[in-house]
Amino acid sequence: MTITTLDPKTALIIIDLQKGITAHPGAHPIDEIVANAATLTDAFRRHDLPVVLVNVAGTAPGRTEQALSKGPRPADWAELVPELNRQPQDHGVTKRTWGAFKDTDLEEHLKRKGVTQVVIAGIATSIGVESTARHAYELGFNVTLAVDAMTDRNAASHANSVTYIFPRLGETGTTQEIVALLDKPAA
Repeated sequence: MTITTLDPKTALIIIDLQKGITAHPGAHPIDEIVANAATLTDAFRRHDLPVVLVNVAGTAPGRTEQALSKGPRPADWAELVPELNRQPQDHGVTKRTWGAFKDTDLEEHLKRKGVTQVVIAGIATSIGVESTARHAYELGFNVTLAVDAMTDRNAASHANSVTYIFPRLGETGTTQEIVALLDKPAA
């Protein structure tokens, strides 16, 4: 469903826009994804709404068929990209699994702030973004996904999430549509 409204207490969650991940090519130009995410962070801050910046610094235990790491990571691998312009009031979450809620304080933080809706963006659409959106939905948050502020390494995986999964979890919208709703005068 295309975005229709934003709750008065909506938080923005940006997933894994960090140096080590944005250094890899995506299905969409990474600089455009980062620019749209930065536009969203600026808009949410301007409206004094919570901004959550998530990075990943490890992996969940367990075997996988696909290799998860190709050797040691650079020291700045988990650092957020500077375009997000992290502010003191932003909430940081470091995760070690795909989703931002598992074994973190994210749910508690959002509930303490009275948040009822989340807007999610970042990398990778079919992994970190989708996992976080699924968990947010299961926790009862209204979910909106900023489809032009996310990408995946695989275009088909991105398209599957945006086309088939996200409409079942909430609403989707562009950065421009989300900002327009934020800037819309209260009735």
